Amino acid sequence: MLPGCASDAPTTRGQVRGQDFAGAELLQSEGNRIAQNAMRANHRSLLTLADKLYRRNPAEWRKTATTREAALAQVETAMLSGQPWAPLQGRRDVAALSQSLTPDFQGDRVAAFVLACADTIVTAHGGKREFYYLDGVDPQHIYNAARNMEVALWVLNTRRTAQGQLLLLANEIVGENRNLTFEREFGKIIGRLDLLAAYTTERYRRAAISYVQGLLAAPLLAFLPVK
Repeated sequence: MLPGCASDAPTTRGQVRGQDFAGAELLQSEGNRIAQNAMRANHRSLLTLADKLYRRNPAEWRKTATTREAALAQVETAMLSGQPWAPLQGRRDVAALSQSLTPDFQGDRVAAFVLACADTIVTAHGGKREFYYLDGVDPQHIYNAARNMEVALWVLNTRRTAQGQLLLLANEIVGENRNLTFEREFGKIIGRLDLLAAYTTERYRRAAISYVQGLLAAPLLAFLPVK
């Protein structure tokens, strides 16, 4: 069977790989795994965005760390802890996102922006990062989070100071030089959220349809007397 499942697709740009088995997976459904893997992928994308933003805006990481790598480590630790970022003064999810992109914010704007995006996504998942059989997500909340990421990207690309300078340098098109990596990374996050919202909606819809199918098919599947 294994040779039959093998792929002959080229692997010059890397290979798709699954995660190693963990005992906790026995308590997870397919939907749980999809939601959890999407969450982890989105967090990796946000850390990638933080790194790119720090490279274009070095003055931001210098507000909280001695090196860019140390600032990134702080962002990752804060993201995994789920605790509010102190400079945001207790604000969470979309309130924190809005505050991070105001011209008068004085803290590390990259950290505040990325952590607010992460908190918005976690909140949309019911405040969870791991999912088990009794856990579920509201597809509308996930869909709304995707739209919030679109708004966040638009504000990131347009919000300026009173002097007309962008709050954070991100995407850039100057002459023949094009740097749209921020757009692409946000696109991945938005795409994952939209796919999860669609998958969850279809899953609930199919569960209802399968129930009705079971009721309609029951008379056809009844055993007949043999004597």
